[in-house]
Formats: sequence, structure tokens, C-alpha cells
Amino acid sequence: MIPQDFIQTLLSRVDIVEVIDRRVPLKKAGANYQACCPFHNEKSPSFTVSPTKQFYHCFGCGAHGTAIGFLMEYAGLGYVEAIKELAGQLGLNVPEGPAANPERAKQAASLVEIMQRAAQFYRQQLKQTPLAIDYLKKRGLTGEIAARFGLGYAPTGWQNLEVMFDHYADPALVEAGLVIINDAGQRYDRFRDRIMFPIVGQRGDVIGFGGRVLDAGEPKYLNSPETPLFQKGNELYGLFQARRAIRDAGRVIVVEGYMDVVALAQHGVEYAVATLGTATTATQVQKLLRHTDEIVFCFDGDAAGRRAAWRAMENSLAILNDGSHIGFLFLAPEHDPDSYIRAFGKDAFETLLTGEVVPLSVYLFKELATHHDLGNSEGRSAFLQAARPLLSQVRAPALALMLRKRCAELASLQLFELDNLWEIKSKRSNPARASAYAPRQAPASIWHKLLCAILFMPSLARELDVSLIAPTDPDAEALRAVVELLRNHPNLGTASVVDHFRDHALAPIMQHASSEILSWTDDLDVSADFVGACNQARMQIDKQHGARVTDKPINALTETEKAALRQLVIGTQPVKK
Repeated sequence: MIPQDFIQTLLSRVDIVEVIDRRVPLKKAGANYQACCPFHNEKSPSFTVSPTKQFYHCFGCGAHGTAIGFLMEYAGLGYVEAIKELAGQLGLNVPEGPAANPERAKQAASLVEIMQRAAQFYRQQLKQTPLAIDYLKKRGLTGEIAARFGLGYAPTGWQNLEVMFDHYADPALVEAGLVIINDAGQRYDRFRDRIMFPIVGQRGDVIGFGGRVLDAGEPKYLNSPETPLFQKGNELYGLFQARRAIRDAGRVIVVEGYMDVVALAQHGVEYAVATLGTATTATQVQKLLRHTDEIVFCFDGDAAGRRAAWRAMENSLAILNDGSHIGFLFLAPEHDPDSYIRAFGKDAFETLLTGEVVPLSVYLFKELATHHDLGNSEGRSAFLQAARPLLSQVRAPALALMLRKRCAELASLQLFELDNLWEIKSKRSNPARASAYAPRQAPASIWHKLLCAILFMPSLARELDVSLIAPTDPDAEALRAVVELLRNHPNLGTASVVDHFRDHALAPIMQHASSEILSWTDDLDVSADFVGACNQARMQIDKQHGARVTDKPINALTETEKAALRQLVIGTQPVKK
């Protein structure tokens, strides 16, 4: 584990403009620098680099990070490799000592080490198990591709991992998702008699596993549970290995199974990733759009595959940009990507990608029309009712317009009739009223304002009364996490905070807030806004407390609450003149 203090020193000494400019020529744009984004195709520059805050953000695809993150995304380096690359440029030696918070660093390092050792054990077992080797050979996989993805085998038996760990009773094995404790208190390995697929995070560490049965058995795939290292909705199997191929191909294929990813790579289609046993999430789509503008969801043509495709479409709508291309490829019911490419080869599969992919816009309306009869008024009315909540999520202006036009055509309406029906008003014709169709931007929460202020001036974290932070609110959760980090590491700068939350579930909120402060000038005094937001938070809590008091019967109030109620009543009395 590299100490957090060293990472802070590194990010404070490295010049992110110089790091990026060597690879992507930058041009001065006010206080910042800009270029066309290297992570997606664009003609107008939306990739912005801040020399003072030491991070970059693309307002087109959402790519975001520090100099470390840039090397990981652009050069395909692992987290430690990127740090060593930057440190080497500055003539610094990378220490391997404990971080500034020894307990937390020890816990995280322990889980990473446990997962690495487990992966090593499963790889060793694969080499010693002819039955598992024969299974992979029958699926057309070579030793080279198995090594590239780190494939392994979890043998039969109940406590095989005991040979790899001195203390099988270590609670960390349960926390890592490798060991289960039953109701009787007995411990046993989660994965048994399965081909093991290590799931690698963006930093190159094993963070989870998927296990597939060799023959018949249920469940067919067994995944690691949610752990401090692994959140299924944030990760994609094979993305770490596929990053360069995705960039070279200009597209990514999303499939359902681990074996699909490996089989496609075996036959030369190396730009595929898989979801992890759950519906495709918006976070996963956003992560993929940082690598390419084109996503093809390739699911089975059966009912389950079509349900998965519909969920993927729903969760993509709000993420799309006008340059994004999302499509759907449905194979014949008797095939999945694994069996198809083994039967017909790479050229045939890529021919499907060229000619058989259904664009999102076509797929959306085709599915809606399947469930509503457009031949009569009642069916068209129901069609419009089903379409409106979907189309209202689309924020890309040109795409939103095209979808509305197509929707109007299918319902036998003119576009202006549909717009009037949905009360869509042009800002140009009525500037006082925002579009009722486009998603309204909710006013920034108090917690978002405080989060932006602290990211801009990290020293403010010491001045925030944490009792003011709401218990349940995504922005509040992010604010609490940042304040906790900065109180444990008071010398961290903005770039270090951004880097710390790179792979965290709160990353989208952190990225939104930090991208907002890119436009703030360095001489901006945020202290007044910070104090104002703190006062707003305090008033909000007082108001909520007052509401709780007034909801109680008088005889149930404590003396403190009675005093608060009297004060509340006095405060609402009209002033006598």
C-alpha cells in the first residue's frame, strides 16, 4: 500500500498540464487548458485541464481524474504503475510503507492481498486439474488466453483455501467474500468445483470473482458478494484487459457472461466486457462512454436477454450525449456470443456488428409499438403515455428532438402537437419558462454547495460542524466522506481528494462537484458562501426539529421540547403595531 501522504506529495509536485500535453496537445483557454478529448471522438474541445487544481474533466464524455488517472486511462497502466511512472519523472522513490491512517490502510491492503492470494491459489489448482483444463479446451480456449484473464479453478471440498491462509478463521476472509459462515457457525469456501474468473478493478487489483460450474448445476454463475472492494453495479468484467482494444476499435460490446468475454477475446474480438449478474447500470454505461462513443449490447435473443436489453436501454437514456451511439444486437435463440463466434468465427461476428445492430432509437420505439396498437386512437394514446417518461430522460438536445419527431410520426401527430400535448415550450419563445420536457435541473442542495466549497478549499473541512449534515442524502453522504478524509489527512489537496474517490461508489457525485469548480477563479473567496450554506443547514435542521415537536401530543413532550415549542409559537405570532 503506497502511503496517502506520498500520493499527495506526488500530485502536488507533478504538473498535470505537462503530463497530458506530452500525449495530447493542449491549448490555453482562460485559466485552464483545453483539447479535443482523447477518450471519445469530438470536433469541438470539451476536455479541460486545470493547472491549479491539478485534475482534468471532459464535459462531453465525463472522463475525469488526476495525472495518475490520466496515465491509467490513456496509457493503460495500473494504479501502482502510473504512480511509479510519475514518481520516476520527478526522481522520487515510491515507498511501500503504511499510509497516514494505518488501520484503514491495513484493512484495505489486507483485502487486496487476500484476493491476490486466492487468485494465485485458483490458478495453481487449474494447472493441477486435468478435468478443468479439458473443459476450457473444449470451449476453445488456449493457455495463453487463460493466463491473460487469470483463469483458475476452485476445487471440490469445503475448506480448500485453508492451505493458502495461516488463519482460516480470519474475519477478513468472510469480508472478502471468499468464506461463508453458516447458521451453525461452520466456515466453508464460497466457491467450489468452479472455473474461476477474477474480476479486476481499474487499478489492476483482483476485487472479486465469478465462478462457473463445469457441467450442470445451479447457479450456473456464482459471483462474489458486495464487499469493501467490490460493488457489482460499478464494475464490468474484462474492462481492465479491454481498454486499449476498445480505444483502437472505437466501440465496446457488452455481453452477459464471463465466458462470452473470454471466447470473443480468444477469437480476436478483444473489446468486449460483461455485466456482473445484474442489470446494466447507469454508472457502468457512463464508465464505458469514457472509453468510446459506441456501445453495442449483445444479449441472447430469448425473453431474459430482451429484458436485459430493455433495462440497459432505460439506464442509458439520461447518460447519452449527441455523439453517443448505443445499439442492440440480438443473436438467434440457440446462440450466445461464445457459441456463435466458435461456430462462425470473428469475421462473421463482426459482420453482424456492421449490419445487424439495432440503434437505440429504433429499438425503443419498436418495443413500445409491440405492446401498443398504433392502429387505433386508444393504442396511440397508451403509446404516448409509455413513451413520455422515457423520452423525458434524454438530455442530449439533438437526440431528444429526433426522438420526439419519431414519436409524433408513430402517433400520427405533428411535432408541435406532441410538444403542446406534453407542454414543451421553447426557451426562445418563452424565456421566462424552461422546457417542461427537458429534465429540470434541481436546485443545488446545501450539501452540494458545501461539497464544492470544500473541494475548492479543503481547509474548510475543519470548520464544518458534521452534526449539520443530513443523515440520508447522496450529496450529504459524499460531503461526510470528504470531511472524514480531510480530517484524517488534513494536508490533502483537491487533486488528492479526487484521486482518493476514483473507484468509489460516490465517484459520480465527486466528479460532478469537482467539474463545477473548474470554472471558479483561483482568487474566489468561498468562505462567505460556505458560512451561508452552514447557516442554511442549521435552519433546516431546526425546522425539521420543530416539525417533529409540533407533531407530538403535549403530554408526550419533554421539557426541552416544550421550551422549543413555546419559542416556535412566539416566533410565529404577528408583531403588534
